[in-house]
Formats: sequence, structure tokens, C-alpha cells
Amino acid sequence: MMSRWFPLRLLIVPAVLTALGATADLRATAATAYESKATSAVLVDVDSGTILFSKAENAPFQPAAMAKMMTMAVVFEAIQSGKIKLDDSFPVSEHAWRTGGAPSGSATMFAALKSSIPVADLLRGAIVQAGNDACIILAEGIAGSEGAFVELMNRKARELGLTGSHFTNVSGLPDPAQKVTAEDLHKIAEHLIRTYPDLYKIYAEPDFTWNKIYQRNRNPLLSAGIGVDGLSTGYTKESGFGLTASSIRDDHRMILVVSGLGTDKERADEARKLFEWGNTAFERLRFFDRGEAVAQARVYGGTTRAVGLATEEPLDILLQRGNRERIRARVTYEGPLLAPIEQGRRVGVVRVWVGDAEVLEKPLYTMAAIGKGTMDQRALDAVQQLLIGWLPQWK
Repeated sequence: MMSRWFPLRLLIVPAVLTALGATADLRATAATAYESKATSAVLVDVDSGTILFSKAENAPFQPAAMAKMMTMAVVFEAIQSGKIKLDDSFPVSEHAWRTGGAPSGSATMFAALKSSIPVADLLRGAIVQAGNDACIILAEGIAGSEGAFVELMNRKARELGLTGSHFTNVSGLPDPAQKVTAEDLHKIAEHLIRTYPDLYKIYAEPDFTWNKIYQRNRNPLLSAGIGVDGLSTGYTKESGFGLTASSIRDDHRMILVVSGLGTDKERADEARKLFEWGNTAFERLRFFDRGEAVAQARVYGGTTRAVGLATEEPLDILLQRGNRERIRARVTYEGPLLAPIEQGRRVGVVRVWVGDAEVLEKPLYTMAAIGKGTMDQRALDAVQQLLIGWLPQWK
């Protein structure tokens, strides 16, 4: 691996330079500037990837109904891939009815035993009403059994890079073996929002009626006027009251996860305060536009000796207002790069630190295609590399 350290101020335009002064460690400053009552919490600016606040974000806890977000990740994938369709209907088994339906005394869409329900309605029963029966019916319809579907959930968790989560059921009913972390719930939420934008809109629907029973969306922040458009609440005696929510303000999205609150009112108040703090305590700075070169990577054996590296999205960062210091960044890429090189190849990452805290990481891609150089060019590169102890293996 070849790395290069640089201060961002050396690579950004003067207008941004004037905005940079002294900034304290972002995570440490956030923790001291905001004291959360939650046991675990994380607040992330989705557009920039900046972590605005974190507290015990990797500590495991029971997710309760927030486990349904992973259930929906598997269901949405089945819909997008064409495995199931919104107008398909699935039967209500006795297991679904007894475990998650009217006899269970838990959150339910009141699905009638031995009836069949379209997928589109089951989605609303699972998301808007947090119906445990709806989740089980979907799981059985897709995988044949709840157990087989749980295997798909854990497989998807590994694909998403969730390192602190394990699922044992599709509804979030209490089970000591079922664990998540605040950081993992944030990743699931962002996956749902980015990958399935049309299906994600169901999370914002205010109510749903099934079996002549009207129920409001259980997310307490949808009508709070702070831009929240999803996702899920949860409660277990062991983990307390939790919430995963996403909010859009001024065309920018944040995702919040809190857990361990004492009451449903405390949960709603804490989430609202944290969102408001995130929207007022930070300023957004752009260092590079989409497609703008962040760094140059050395190329050996090519028609040119360097290629620009850029992010697919603009490189933004949020800085806490009134408390700034020098920002540092490091570009790391697999190299030296050997020609030929195709355009758009992912070859490295750029990481940004505020103080000693890493707050941002984005992948870097080659900005141009580089063909193989002439024999003379390749020979010259080989001689140069011999002087520094590295000889490329030409193919």
C-alpha cells in the first residue's frame, strides 16, 4: 500500500481555506457539547458520511422491533430482484397468527388466520403498524419458514458489514441471543434509504387500516415537523426504549439511532433534541466536487506516470461551529499502479481526521484510462523502481 498524508487546506480553494481555523476532535467535542441520556447513540450526516455524535455505538443490545429493518432489507431485495411481486399473496399460517397476530398480545396488523394477504399490504402491516404477524407471513412466503428467512437476514448482515449484530427472529420479539449495535442499525437504515428509495417511502405513511382496524404509524417523530420520514421504534425490558430515524433538512439527510431510554416520551424528546443539535451545531464545508481530483496516484509502465483519483460523490465534511482546528487527510491506494488501468477502477480511499478522530472515509476511483506504455517507457520506469527497491512484474 502507498499512502500520502496531507493537510486538506493545501488542496482546497481559498474560499474554503478562510473557513478553517481551529477545530477540536469532532467526536470528543460532540460528546462534551451534547450529553445524551441514551445508553447507545449515533448521529450521522448521510451525504458526507460525517459522524456527528456517537456514544457506545458498538455496544450490543436487543433491537426489539428495530430488527424489522433487517427483515425489510431482505424483503425489499426479494421485490427488487423479482423473486416476489407486490400483488403476490401469502397465506396466514397458525405460527404467524399465534406468534405475532391477535392472540400474541404484541404489535400486530390483525391478520386473519388462514386468509391470504397481498405483499403490498403486508409491507404496510410490517412497517406502518410494526405487525409481528406481517413479518412472519412475509418470511414464510419468501423462504418457507421463519428460521430459513432468519438465515437470509444474517447473510445480508454479513454482506452489509454488520460486525455486532445477530438475528434470531424476524419481528424483534425478545430473545437474549438477538443483538444489534447502534452503528449497525445506522448501516441498515442507510442501506434501505439508498438502495430502495421507492419502497422506503412506506416508512413515511402516517397510518394503515387492515381488518377494519385503523392504526397510526408508531414513529413518534413523523409529525414533529423536523423532516423525519422513517424508520422504526423498539422496546424491550432489557434494552429500554429505542429508535432509528432519518430526517431531511435543507436537502441533507441525517440518520439517528438511540437506545436505552426510560420511557417512550424520553425517547421522542431525546431524538428530537439530538436532531435539532445536529442541524444547528455544525456547518457544512465542501472540499472537492464530484469528479474533482483528490490526489494523483503514480502509474508504472503506462502512457502517463500519474492518474487522478476522485470520489464518486462530493467530498463534504461537517464541522462543529465555533471550535475549529487543522483538518488532516490521508490518501491510501494499492500501488504503485500497473498499466493498463481502466477508468473508474476503485483503487484506494481518502480518510479525514479532525484532531485525532477519523470522521470520514470515502473510496477513490481512477479518473482516466491509462494504456500500456512503450518498451522504452516501461524500461525507464523499471530502472527508476530498481533505485527504490521495487521491480514491477510486467505482464
